[in-house]
Amino acid sequence: MPQLNFTLNGQAVSTPAEPATLLVDLLRGPLGLTGTHQGCDTAQCGCCTVLVDGDSIKACSVLAVQVQGRSVTTVEGLKTLPGVPAGSLHPVQEAFINCHGLQCGFCTPGMMMSATCLLQHNPRPSEAQIVQALEGNLCRCTGYVNIVAAVKQAADVMAGGAK
Repeated sequence: MPQLNFTLNGQAVSTPAEPATLLVDLLRGPLGLTGTHQGCDTAQCGCCTVLVDGDSIKACSVLAVQVQGRSVTTVEGLKTLPGVPAGSLHPVQEAFINCHGLQCGFCTPGMMMSATCLLQHNPRPSEAQIVQALEGNLCRCTGYVNIVAAVKQAADVMAGGAK
């Protein structure tokens, strides 16, 4: 079985992986990171969204071997991103809590990862840009209003504003 080497949540990882293993299966299985949820298995719902080299991807549509030598961040690794004080949650995580941007929580990790990607590329997005960035993530519980509010709040906090 080939050895896969990449950075996961800021730490070097070396793990065996079959060529046909999906990234979501590697993360949830051998690596034990179950925050990346597995929903539709067809890249439609977005609950498996992670960051690869800072860009959001759906881990159910990517082979694990495609992250060889790259950097992967899961929802568990948000707190390891630059600018997050040790022992603290990422501003996106805090905002989802503060704005009640979740109900059942199944879509939440993917929503947070898509929001984080957006804010890394566009620190001051408009509401329309937030909605567009979350298009690939489905939620059946919240109606999206609180999720959009959470992304706005995280943008304000990350830009140095108040909560």
